[in-house]
Amino acid sequence: MQYFSDTEGIELPRDNHEISRDAWGGISALISQRVTDGSFGDAYRKICQDGDAIIGTDTEKFRLAIHGEISGMAHIPWDFEMYETQPTTIQILDLIVFCWNHISDPNNYYWHKHFRHWDLQFDKESGQERFKDDIERIFRRNGIAYNFTYDGKIERIAPPFLHEELTKSDFNTRDSELDRLLNSAKRKFLDPDLETRGESLEALWDAWERLKTIDTKDKKDKKAGIKALLDSAAGPDSMKFRCALERESKELTNIGNSLGIRHSETNQEKLVRSEHIDYSFHRMFSLIHLILRTRK
Repeated sequence: MQYFSDTEGIELPRDNHEISRDAWGGISALISQRVTDGSFGDAYRKICQDGDAIIGTDTEKFRLAIHGEISGMAHIPWDFEMYETQPTTIQILDLIVFCWNHISDPNNYYWHKHFRHWDLQFDKESGQERFKDDIERIFRRNGIAYNFTYDGKIERIAPPFLHEELTKSDFNTRDSELDRLLNSAKRKFLDPDLETRGESLEALWDAWERLKTIDTKDKKDKKAGIKALLDSAAGPDSMKFRCALERESKELTNIGNSLGIRHSETNQEKLVRSEHIDYSFHRMFSLIHLILRTRK
């Protein structure tokens, strides 16, 4: 489906990390409709009284499965009035992934005249693709900062100033542990869960500490290591920029040691707002990105 606003290129910025009531209404209506039309019948089978043909979704089994796999969902009614009670954003995203894993397109193949219903057959691949497209449209039209991928995963859309660099970054530093830390930081930063995003900072600051000695013979000599990296990043003709980089590197090290990123002493302040995590990640990632691009 394409709306007029789509043809005119009018699109909300996708920067909402919480699923709004309107978006939840659309998601719950979509899932309820798919329950009603039998799309979950291949996984949770409602069987014909006169044989073993599938005729729809067993809503009780479907409900119990959700309650068993998604914590805290037991209070959500499953009488197709899901909109009235809104779960948390993480619960909704988990519900979407759960539904994607169990959905199929139902196709009528035999009309059972006596009981007046269709026996169903199922196409899982097309059902998952259609569900994904419908959810992604709801995300897009409500400015929700998540992508629903074709393999059933939900990823956070990074802020515009980071999105391009993160999505195209393929770390190959010639140091497997540094690559692991950077990829871990990237993966956690794109996670929908705020706590996991906070963990991305720890991985990124650990990568920073490892980067300081990656090219030195003495792996304990961080001072010499960072000097060489900053010299290379600034070049011989940019002394003021070189001084700015040194101030930035020292400040970022201090941030990592004082804001509960690399340590957890009781006197440290912990970053808990998404915007603060985004800012801190962007600042450190920018410096690491520059050093890796100019490293000799």
